[in-house]
Amino acid sequence: MTSRLSSRLARLLNLVPYFLANPGIPAEQAAGELGVTTKQLMDDLRQLWLCGLPGYGPGDLIDLSFSEESIEVTFTAGIERPLRLTSTEATALLVALRSIVEMPGMVDPSAAHGAMAKIEYAAGAALVAHSQRPRTAPLDPDESPLEDPLATTVRSALDHSHALQLVYYSASRDAVSERIVDPIRIVLVDNHSYLQAWCRQAEGMRLFRFDRIDSATELAERSRPPADALRDRSSLELFSDDPALPLAKLRIAKEYAWVFDHYPMNQLAVNEDGSIEATMRFATLEWMARLVLGFGSGIQVLSPPDLVRVVRDRASAAIAAYGDVGVA
Repeated sequence: MTSRLSSRLARLLNLVPYFLANPGIPAEQAAGELGVTTKQLMDDLRQLWLCGLPGYGPGDLIDLSFSEESIEVTFTAGIERPLRLTSTEATALLVALRSIVEMPGMVDPSAAHGAMAKIEYAAGAALVAHSQRPRTAPLDPDESPLEDPLATTVRSALDHSHALQLVYYSASRDAVSERIVDPIRIVLVDNHSYLQAWCRQAEGMRLFRFDRIDSATELAERSRPPADALRDRSSLELFSDDPALPLAKLRIAKEYAWVFDHYPMNQLAVNEDGSIEATMRFATLEWMARLVLGFGSGIQVLSPPDLVRVVRDRASAAIAAYGDVGVA
């Protein structure tokens, strides 16, 4: 599931309890509190109107009375009732929780482990703790795993709507920079935690990978991302094709097609020998040349000429160095 779809699913699941707690609220006010535009909220309500219990007949669907002046839930299709998990569902949820708690910044470890203990107990699989009592409550602080202080700082800034000062290593530029950002949310993409934030230095939305943040300091000033940036859903994408960056054209051997899963490349064509022509944006010749050389003969640079020259010169220098030490 893409980050955009998962974000919308989370919003849809939140709408019914929200409007049950706020009957008759105007669309504009609700949209502001939910962090979406009025148009997006109305689109979500139309989608929610088609959701419900299996069978999906008129009597099984969630029913709403909504306009821009007033929104009210008239039938919940049971979504307000406490969830009862089967043993299979409980097991799947426990596995997911154990996986996500290992991702820095995604959840409070104490809360996650407390939730796991409650699920285990409710499912009949809880074990007696060292105190010989079922873990029906959140774990004691002494029992909870310690969270990375950096992740704690980032989550605290999000909770308090404060700006953050980051020292960050950018892999695309192969450089460490210091910047002030306005945090938006934490997202999980391809088993990596990212902070989505408005970067004041770049004047744009950026994703900062947790394991590349060298340090984070929560500032006293309020977070103030531009409203226009929050409404731009394209900023949620992990990789964006920035036209300001130079573009490399590459030929990738068929045995190396897996690189498309790891780098933001756009496929152009597949040749008769199975090789693939693709493009990729890059920030510096230094970084791109090192990346390409790491794949040996698996990736060939076709353009731009400056990158072709740098890769050729470095490859020639490496071959000459082997000759100098007598390696055939």
